[in-house]
Amino acid sequence: MDTKRAREIYADIIDLPHHQSATRKHMSLYDRAAQFAPFAALSGFDAMVNEEARLTDSRIELSESEIDMINGVITEISAIIENGGHPAVTAVYFKPDLYKDGGKYERLTGVLKRVDPLEKKLIFYGAEDIEDKRVPAIDIPIESVIELSMQVRS
Repeated sequence: MDTKRAREIYADIIDLPHHQSATRKHMSLYDRAAQFAPFAALSGFDAMVNEEARLTDSRIELSESEIDMINGVITEISAIIENGGHPAVTAVYFKPDLYKDGGKYERLTGVLKRVDPLEKKLIFYGAEDIEDKRVPAIDIPIESVIELSMQVRS
């Protein structure tokens, strides 16, 4: 419909003043805009979609020779700790995801407190300052370690 034709059809109302209620206060532009704000009919749906889209890594299975190399480094570390040393150790390990299959690989570098052969864990001091008892120790299951290296500290 062209503008000239619309003016002819609505000529009786087009020049009337805008209606203002005598009993109600005029709504602010902010409140009027709020009427058109997005509405989430399915609360939590976006979080669920994002969780499903989050990628996880699958766990790498080590060969016997790789496991033997890691066990050799653990033996060396244990000997250093028994002799009163504090080796700085870097471990790359698999941390399982709490909510879905898989997980992620993390790298931790710190001072190793001890190797627990019964629990099969590497236990690190929680802080750089090994005398700081306020920070809890960090433990890593040995079976989740895929790479282990050390540097002896003096």
